[in-house]
Amino acid sequence: MTGNVEVVVAGGGYAGVMAANRLTQRDGVTVTLVNPRPTFVERIRLHQLVGGSDDAVVDYQEVLGEGVRLVVDTVTRIDAAERSVTLAAGGTVGYDYLIYAVGSGSADPGVPGAAEFAYPIASLEEAQRLRPVVAALSGTASVTVVGAGPTGIETAAELAEAGRTVTLVCGGVLGPYLHPRGRRSVAKRLARLGVAVVDGPGAKVTAVTRDAVQLGDGRELPSTVTVWTAGFGVPDLAGRSGLSTDALGRLLTDETLTSVDDVRVVAAGDSAAPSDLPFRMSCQAATRIGAHAADTVLARIAGEQPAPINLGFFGQCISLGRRAGIFQFAARDDTANGLYVGGGPGAKLKEFVCKHTVKHLADEARKPGSLTWVKDDKRQELLRARRGEAPATR
Repeated sequence: MTGNVEVVVAGGGYAGVMAANRLTQRDGVTVTLVNPRPTFVERIRLHQLVGGSDDAVVDYQEVLGEGVRLVVDTVTRIDAAERSVTLAAGGTVGYDYLIYAVGSGSADPGVPGAAEFAYPIASLEEAQRLRPVVAALSGTASVTVVGAGPTGIETAAELAEAGRTVTLVCGGVLGPYLHPRGRRSVAKRLARLGVAVVDGPGAKVTAVTRDAVQLGDGRELPSTVTVWTAGFGVPDLAGRSGLSTDALGRLLTDETLTSVDDVRVVAAGDSAAPSDLPFRMSCQAATRIGAHAADTVLARIAGEQPAPINLGFFGQCISLGRRAGIFQFAARDDTANGLYVGGGPGAKLKEFVCKHTVKHLADEARKPGSLTWVKDDKRQELLRARRGEAPATR
């Protein structure tokens, strides 16, 4: 492709910022990042915002390349035929390529009373809304955290360490991703913090009221404040714009992250569903997928065939208050194993990951194209098996 190329990145989270920065490595590419907020949100610190130990925001000047134009607005529609996006404040922005990185947020709880009486914390605004509510609680007030994934565990531990009376309702298993050894370590730490963990088949929330949480086995737990962390959803922008999505609304793509409908639209982060087999939602995946999305666009600009994504994992880290945490190691295919680092060292590793995630973005801003990542060939084997193809020979 000759002449100047206009690339719009919709969404300024981990994936969008990484993609925007990486695109600047090629001359003749104009990059516009559209994001609804003027600051970058450290989503993996939102539980700290709720607990009062961090504001969970970073100035875009610290993580965004100088060559990227930031537009503080929201994309409300994609017109693939016209190659333009419509903005909430009015007007449109044209593109030669669009990177769809709108991320994820709170899902519809689908539980009576949850939308009215529970507090989600998947976004900055939701966490900011909850912070003064928590700060105003009396010492005896009960807080119920629903959902025992990383966000639920971290929120429960953060609040309990601050002296709150906390119950964590798992809806099933505590920390489903964790290996049983890691899970036991987390359970011990939560017990030391005084968190009452409610798990098992009867621990599914069936209703939320102003001052209680009702469970599937008939129990009713008193709850002055209920925090809802169970499940994430994605914006419906792709579907509303006529693009193909998976059942959750993520943009369907091939393995290069290119939309199955339009070669000019490439997806990144939580809102991408390559081969209808999306990666686990995480900042670890988002930054790497964002980088690969940029590589796909750059390959197309150069008239080359983009490579399929090859992404390996190394585990999951969870903070358990400010003084403890766990780093759960995993195989490259994202299967947790029996190795973990807990306690104080686990907390230090978690903080290291949080700081270095922002550092990766800043490094890419200064030296675009520098990010590298772990690979994993098992994904392609899985995809071949799904298609009924014979395993690849070596």
